[in-house]
Amino acid sequence: MSRIGKMPVSLPSGVQVSVSDGNIVTVKGKLGQLTQQIDPLVEVKVEDGIVHVNRINETQDARAKHGLYRSLLSNMVKGVSEGYTIVQELVGVGFKASATGNLLELSLGYSHGIFLEMPAEVSVETLTERGKNPIITLKSFDKQLIGQVAAKIRSFRKPEPYKGKGIRFVGEEIKKKAGKSAAEK
Repeated sequence: MSRIGKMPVSLPSGVQVSVSDGNIVTVKGKLGQLTQQIDPLVEVKVEDGIVHVNRINETQDARAKHGLYRSLLSNMVKGVSEGYTIVQELVGVGFKASATGNLLELSLGYSHGIFLEMPAEVSVETLTERGKNPIITLKSFDKQLIGQVAAKIRSFRKPEPYKGKGIRFVGEEIKKKAGKSAAEK
């Protein structure tokens, strides 16, 4: 039995889960609504504010998807009730970020500015203080979408291993390499 899959998902107040025919699960909460197509090998039941995920048979494919869909449902419930936040910082001389509405403008040392339009479900804020690295804060109720957006922003300038310049998540440790001068000694 999957240790993650057999754990029930408790619903906070204000969150409603409905399972329709065709194995489509809809989760509604104060922050939004999410839907997920569930594989027919996995069965979802909602009883007394608790969601149970069970597998139909003991095939390897069903065992693999048991924990997966339980985790996806748990992330959906947490997203519509609390939401998710990802904070990134721009490390480098002259790196800038500014947000106007759903448009994020980045200046990352290239000859041109980078403009990224955010999906409607993701809100973006930027903070620039003198003497500190610019900060980008992403907020959303969809964990998968906010992760994709954060990965896209990071892909514009990944942290390099010699000086550590680039876009990184706040609190992320970058392993730095010694460089040429260490090899000559």
